[in-house]
Amino acid sequence: MGDLPVEWRTLKDFPDLAEPVEDAETFAGNAALKAIHYSQLANMLALADDSGLEVDALDGQPGVRSARYAGEPTNDQANNAKLIGALRDVPPKQRTARFRCAIALADGDEVLATAEGAIEGVIVDEARGDNGFGYDPHFWVPSSGMTTAQMSPAVKNAISHRGLALAALRPRLEVVIERL
Repeated sequence: MGDLPVEWRTLKDFPDLAEPVEDAETFAGNAALKAIHYSQLANMLALADDSGLEVDALDGQPGVRSARYAGEPTNDQANNAKLIGALRDVPPKQRTARFRCAIALADGDEVLATAEGAIEGVIVDEARGDNGFGYDPHFWVPSSGMTTAQMSPAVKNAISHRGLALAALRPRLEVVIERL
């Protein structure tokens, strides 16, 4: 989205902004509350996302608790260990999962646009790859023949849940920008 006629800023540009409490039940709910929170504090449009891993054999867990699956403070290694432990007795073909991302654009207390994206995969026991973070080394994408941690950033961004959500949001974002 770097080609859009806006000045992009990140949370690094606003180090004093307090983080919101992410207590919604869904990714979409958390994305909306974060976008509203930061838009109000920064007094500008804000784009925020929430994403995580949903494992079918675990009834959608870790879900919105993906980053904190093994508790606080967040720890990727502990989260992965807990995930693989929870799937110990689940056959490989029943380890279907998806990364899901919801994105929201807010202006003050109003959500202007939302979008979602998902990528389907299977959880594998053995960590593979050094790219990415979180559950990436255990998230096998059958259509690519590799985990998301084995993909180059360009390939991952093109097919990832976050990339798909951003692509879906882009037309709505362009309309908002035209009205500015």
